[in-house]
Amino acid sequence: MPVTSDQPVPGNVLTQGACAVTRKKSTNPNLRSSAGAVFGAVLKQLRESKGMPQGQLAVLIPCSRPHISRIEAGTRNPQEDFVLTADRLLEAGGQLIDLWKEIDWYARVEHPDWFRRYAGYENKASKIGEFQVALISGLLQTEGYARALLGSGDAAGNPELVEELVVSRIARQHRLTAPGGPLLMVVHSEAALHSLIGGPEVMYEQLGHLLAVGRMPNVVIQIAPFSLGERIPFDTLVSFLTSPDGRTRLYSESLDQGHFIEDPMEVQRKQRAYDLLQADALSPRESADRIRSVREGLLNMIATKTDAPWRKSSYSGNNGGNCVEVATTHPGRLVRDSKDPEGPVLDFSPVAWQSFIDAVRTGRLH
Repeated sequence: MPVTSDQPVPGNVLTQGACAVTRKKSTNPNLRSSAGAVFGAVLKQLRESKGMPQGQLAVLIPCSRPHISRIEAGTRNPQEDFVLTADRLLEAGGQLIDLWKEIDWYARVEHPDWFRRYAGYENKASKIGEFQVALISGLLQTEGYARALLGSGDAAGNPELVEELVVSRIARQHRLTAPGGPLLMVVHSEAALHSLIGGPEVMYEQLGHLLAVGRMPNVVIQIAPFSLGERIPFDTLVSFLTSPDGRTRLYSESLDQGHFIEDPMEVQRKQRAYDLLQADALSPRESADRIRSVREGLLNMIATKTDAPWRKSSYSGNNGGNCVEVATTHPGRLVRDSKDPEGPVLDFSPVAWQSFIDAVRTGRLH
């Protein structure tokens, strides 16, 4: 019989964000919120000194107004491109980006009791192998994706708990970019790409994050296509955690429980099935192409859904010389041919769009 943990931990905590009713508070629960509140207060002061409402700043960045509200309240981690753009728009002279770099946004957060054992093994692992059935791996989730998942689980209706769980999950990811970070190899079922967690905007950002993280030297992301059918050996989350001493533990989940399997023979048998799955799955390059294809499909959903008005170029006219029009939305700028409003739409990130605008204004483009 395989050796499993004496006390099974509640299942689906990695994939669906379930949480135990009882949880242990961090020894310093205000550490991260205080740092975030300081940054948010500085951002708010700079914005108000310019007489700029949150909505106006949101349009210029661009992002949603609630996103800025959460950052100013200290409940959302700002990303670097957001800080760089806000610093420039508010003429902060580097004050915001300097403050952002000084804050430890990934201060260690104590995990709930039911998750502490897994988090401990994961934090020390030199290699992590995962298979995810219908959701993106917790180590690869964006804040928006994680918040949508956790906010619909047992923490629903408790914003404070949701934010605590989101911070805890994002903190786990920091080790991927730290020196000596583990090798992470994740096989996602293709279903994970098509589950609209949080809506098309959140999924668009999430799939873009997968493409970016997949370029890291210690991260391998593969997609198990629908065509594999019965050749997918697992019907639930499995995670292999290999410690520096070479010992591998297997974590798996049932509907309402999670178990560690440590018997070497059983782990070896499951590892063999996982290795065969990796061989059958799309290659990392093919997987990136599949992710990119699904993401492009989401773009049309975002463009159709956006309430932002389309603005036509000032060089366009009514004599057949129409050219392009632009819409500001989250997560970027949408551009289409004004003569073909039902045609394809191009999407540019805020940084790429601003670089283009700056180049035009300074005459670097002829």
